[in-house]
Amino acid sequence: MARIIVVGNEKGGSGKSTTCMHVATALSRMGQKVGALDLDLRQKSFGRYIENRRAYMAQAGLNLPTPDYRDLPEADPSSTENAQDQRLTRAIEAMDATMDYIVIDCPGSHTRLSQVAHTLADTLITPLNDSFVDFDLLARVDGLTGKIKGPSIYSEMVWGARQMRAQAKLQPIDWIVVRNRLGAQQMHNKKKVGDALEELSRRIGFRVLNGFSERV
Repeated sequence: MARIIVVGNEKGGSGKSTTCMHVATALSRMGQKVGALDLDLRQKSFGRYIENRRAYMAQAGLNLPTPDYRDLPEADPSSTENAQDQRLTRAIEAMDATMDYIVIDCPGSHTRLSQVAHTLADTLITPLNDSFVDFDLLARVDGLTGKIKGPSIYSEMVWGARQMRAQAKLQPIDWIVVRNRLGAQQMHNKKKVGDALEELSRRIGFRVLNGFSERV
């Protein structure tokens, strides 16, 4: 069975598609068979990246390790199952036996497809811009004291996905929060965000990793 890696965050501009591109391509370069799905049905940034990569390879006469991207199949109108659930399930079933990994890019909003994908995740990667504006995705913070008041709606959604996996006797989700747009300098706000993430990680159960640095 393929290991499913879901990249999710309900805010746009956090680097989800960029993270997907790097993770999926890196796994391919390591010799793994990687399937790719893009649940942002409107923009399809991840899907277009892979299509453009394949077009460039054909034009340049190159053969580079590349994920196997596929669009979601059309739903069967005769089925009683939710149409979006059915499309995602069929897409994963088509790749599950032949792939080592399936990397799924979620949209920057709450959708039915994204919610279902989170319940299927063996690994969940949540990219986060390194600021308290984006920290709000994970938890509510007191503006005066900086104390964490409680989990956000997104964190509660992940908690619900974990409960569903536990009920189905599946392995727990390995949740990784990736800090993107990290500044090169040791700024005060950067340390405060880091300290808050470490505290929250112990409370709701995720790992913190550094992601892409800020650059011009």
